Amino acid sequence: MTIGIIGAGVSGLALAYELQQQGIDYHIWESAGRAGGYIGSQWATGPTGQQYLRELGPNSLLGDADLLLWLDKLGITPELTFSKPVSKARYIFRDGQYRQLPSGPPSLLFGNFFSWKTKLAILRERNNKTKSPEGETLAQFFRRRFSNEIVDYALAPFVGGIYAGDPEHLLVSETFPILLHYEKEYGSVLRGLIKNQSAAGRRQSFSFRDGMQALPNALANRLTNLSLNDPVERITRTSDGWQVEAATGTQTVDTLVLAIGTDAASRLVAATYPDFAAALREVEYPPMTAIHSVYKRADVQHPLNGFGGLNPKVEGRFASGHIWSSSIFEGRCPDDEVLITTMVGGQSGERNARLPDSVLFEKVHQELSTSFGITAKEPVFRALTRWERAIPQYDSRIVAVKQQAEAVEKDGLLVCANWYKGVSLSDCLGKARQLANQLSSKSLINKF
Repeated sequence: MTIGIIGAGVSGLALAYELQQQGIDYHIWESAGRAGGYIGSQWATGPTGQQYLRELGPNSLLGDADLLLWLDKLGITPELTFSKPVSKARYIFRDGQYRQLPSGPPSLLFGNFFSWKTKLAILRERNNKTKSPEGETLAQFFRRRFSNEIVDYALAPFVGGIYAGDPEHLLVSETFPILLHYEKEYGSVLRGLIKNQSAAGRRQSFSFRDGMQALPNALANRLTNLSLNDPVERITRTSDGWQVEAATGTQTVDTLVLAIGTDAASRLVAATYPDFAAALREVEYPPMTAIHSVYKRADVQHPLNGFGGLNPKVEGRFASGHIWSSSIFEGRCPDDEVLITTMVGGQSGERNARLPDSVLFEKVHQELSTSFGITAKEPVFRALTRWERAIPQYDSRIVAVKQQAEAVEKDGLLVCANWYKGVSLSDCLGKARQLANQLSSKSLINKF
């Protein structure tokens, strides 16, 4: 059995690597000249030779012991760098400043971040007997079980950071189905969290010494059947599989896996599955621009003692939030400087993301200066990266995509991409490993 994989983002790479480890024949095509997709790390040189590590896409990976063991087998454990303990603190902009979000019951109950009305709503959640209706959004779920304040000042900024989306549109069933499980199994989200807090506590945030690009590089370097600069032009279903026409030639495979974005996938499946293609074209990807700013530590009054500061939509800030990159990981910039990654855009800030470079630089500098007490007239270094299509939105339109994707599986056309059953890096790696095991089992069955 031969497996074809279109796309060498982290999903396609991990799937190919797992298949290779299990001795299953595969071929993976990638249109770009590098592997990794949205993952990208770049060392930049400052005006006097300083070195800065810019993450152009995802900034870190959240994983458990099982994932760390997998990375060890991949051979990149020596490159791992774990987040500093201080990065566990999260800040939210409220009342004119960044305030630390409660990290546990004591700070939640006795702190002043949330009102007493919201604190009472949290305490009463365990007795909330309501059930989630079909098609409920994240905002509707949290309002029903908690309060509007939780939506505005906890849920919305984090959803903006993870999905670049709006909780008023994202479905709870597609983004955080575990919450529905807690509601059904335990009758309460809080009870579910308490019952499963040990598993969640074992997850760690980490990256690599030279950035997240180390992961796709390690995977790509170990693959024997990866074709870069080799765009797939057409796929055709045959009586016993799929014919793949790429720039370098044509190959027939038994099973074909789409590990590409919805735009490319819709183009390839249009001739065979027009309904699937139409559903894929409806998926929204809001734009996002990442701006990296470096300042002298002496020019920044704020201690930057946390992961970063997120901006709730209700506060009307310019950026979605600011990641204090040099506070999270060692070695991102010289010790006497700080590196801040600002995210502009998402569903709530599409126009901002598309502003000219000079305007973006000036507005971000102004927001950083007023927020963190920066006295410098401008950063010692700054650069930006634009993603016109950043993150697929798991709203009502993704339901139709899932239905279509499940329907074509019987024809040997599978999906392993961030727009299907999980958008995070850990989701993508987990899906790839699971799919490889399924294909391996199918391969064994076919042998007998």
